[in-house]
Amino acid sequence: MEELIKTVSGKAGISEGQAKSAIDTVVSFLKDKLPGGIGGQVESFLSGNAGKVGDVIDGIKDKAGGMFN
Repeated sequence: MEELIKTVSGKAGISEGQAKSAIDTVVSFLKDKLPGGIGGQVESFLSGNAGKVGDVIDGIKDKAGGMFN
């Protein structure tokens, strides 16, 4: 998450505290709007508590699969 905070901070020209607040807001929004479990996986990935990116994406595809059929 630290890398994302630094990237957002640099690209948006805002402090790291402001970037963290913005990211937290987006993650909270996604958790509320995405189907159960997917938002939690996004949060885990951003927090560094998830496995490899491919594993996270596979988990999200499995959970979201029914949305697109």
